[in-house]
Amino acid sequence: MTYIIFTLAIILNAVANILMKVGALKPKEANDLIAVFRNMLVNPVIISGVICFALGLAAYNYVLIKTDLSVAYPIMTSVGYVIVVLVSWLVLKEAITSIQLAGMVLIVAGVWMVAR
Repeated sequence: MTYIIFTLAIILNAVANILMKVGALKPKEANDLIAVFRNMLVNPVIISGVICFALGLAAYNYVLIKTDLSVAYPIMTSVGYVIVVLVSWLVLKEAITSIQLAGMVLIVAGVWMVAR
């Protein structure tokens, strides 16, 4: 069960980051921090991202009860990073450099070593 909730936490965190980016792409007045914050409060995509962050945090907290932080944190951040980069490339049409690709391979190798 912990693996399922951990997977859910990783996915929710990645989706939250992607939703925050998509919500930020909508052109709004952003002259100062207060205007940015005001726009966030009425942007349904950003609100959805915040909800995903909250749900992901709850799931991750459960995982931390069951798993060592020294194992959970590297997996959470690195796998989440790989998901965000791949979705950014596929959906948002962001470029991935060969250096980024090599880094992702190293991250996956490192996660495999940590999780063993």
